[in-house]
Amino acid sequence: MKNSKNWQIKLGIFLMIFSGVFFAATFIIPIFDLPTKTKVIASTTSLILMEVVFWSGGLLVGKELFTKYKNRLNPKNWLNKAKTEDENINRK
Repeated sequence: MKNSKNWQIKLGIFLMIFSGVFFAATFIIPIFDLPTKTKVIASTTSLILMEVVFWSGGLLVGKELFTKYKNRLNPKNWLNKAKTEDENINRK
């Protein structure tokens, strides 16, 4: 049972990280020499796939782990975490 759960968590984390590929593709697609209609469809599809893959990974890892990784991937929390770590170092 534990081995099965471990496999699900690893796959879930992989899917959450892999969703970044679709996010990056959204910004790369407009650079290609394609018709505008194709660019719009490809970018929209890429954003939708990013969300589907990310949330699928979230379902596999569970609520607690999903919340933890979601907060780590949120750019708003990157600077706050660095400030908190600096404050902890200065207190010691």
